[in-house]
Amino acid sequence: MAKNNVILIGMPGCGKTTIGKILSKKIKISFIDMDEYIEKTEKKSITDIFEAGEEAFRDIESKVAEELAHMDNVVISTGGGVIKRKENITALREKGFIVFINRPLNKIMEDVDTETRPLLKEGKEKLKKLYEERFDYYRCYCDFEIVNDESLEKAAESINMELKKRGII
Repeated sequence: MAKNNVILIGMPGCGKTTIGKILSKKIKISFIDMDEYIEKTEKKSITDIFEAGEEAFRDIESKVAEELAHMDNVVISTGGGVIKRKENITALREKGFIVFINRPLNKIMEDVDTETRPLLKEGKEKLKKLYEERFDYYRCYCDFEIVNDESLEKAAESINMELKKRGII
């Protein structure tokens, strides 16, 4: 089975959605934001879904990861917690190259709006805790990592160059 998808993982606020949109235009394939896809299919906001509990959200996320994993020629921006269930990564990896967008925590803290993100409503300390819990998983599950500490355009170009270097595109 040919791998022709690019899967973006990383912390909330690392730039997955914006970088994914830029990258998809560069390499001329479709873009899907997993959280937007969930909101559209569930006809509820992520915040409203989370009101039923994180596990309820993770169940929906796993179902969607499996669904999106069967698509072809897409850049998929995942939610930051997609790595919490290994089956999500296993499904997405079948047809996709997993890219960890590593944005330094201090940069995320400078510009992330914690009010609009259900898991971050407790503030910056929660963000720090999530970073500590998830960082090793992002590194473990990725095919390659790029650092997003400059412009979003530069981060997208770094992914593009790495994909070309590896003969993926």
